[in-house]
Amino acid sequence: MAARTWIFDLDNTLHDARARIFPHINRSMTEYVAKHLGLADAAADTLRTTYWRRYGATLVWLIRHHDVDPHHFLDRTHEFPHLNGMVVGRRELASVLGRLPGRKFLFSNAPQQYAQAILRILKVEKLFEGVFSIEHTGFRPKPDAHGFRKLLRTYNLSAAGCIMVEDDLENLRTAKRLGMKTVWVDASHRAPSWVDANVRHVTRLPRLLRKLQAAAEVSNSMPLG
Repeated sequence: MAARTWIFDLDNTLHDARARIFPHINRSMTEYVAKHLGLADAAADTLRTTYWRRYGATLVWLIRHHDVDPHHFLDRTHEFPHLNGMVVGRRELASVLGRLPGRKFLFSNAPQQYAQAILRILKVEKLFEGVFSIEHTGFRPKPDAHGFRKLLRTYNLSAAGCIMVEDDLENLRTAKRLGMKTVWVDASHRAPSWVDANVRHVTRLPRLLRKLQAAAEVSNSMPLG
């Protein structure tokens, strides 16, 4: 496969955040909402969940309707006393990513400091040319196309030359609409039409190179207009 540009999501793509990290972040966000809006924890959690579904991120709602400082919110909700012991990754991740031909970037709705810390713990930080976090999107998280376009401009990338690797289908839908190839990290065997390939774990990506190359050749051979 010709060298392409790989754009990776972070949480539940490069590591499993479901068991330890996400519960901690969810509790921290609920506590933040409760404190700043003067609500009981149960009411704050219900409100946070409702607006997370509506806006795709709790932060968007807080900025639009409650004038919350996004940096303060991200700092307070991503404080981890023992982050090293909370990251669930695979030892072979670094060697697998290192074998993938092409440039690599991280694109996450998480804050910069947290994203870089996770990459260091996973021992893959040197494999990525850039970390494009929620701050870089102007606090407009995926699946908003604004962040995708800004990432492409920042690193002078062509969408057609990129492969987006994600666990979230809505984020992949945006990537596909922009012209990227898409890889869904999920155990499901039924992927929607905007997914070019899916894997149970990113460590299986090398097995997809031939399939993704074929998808790229089909796209490039299609007539324009």
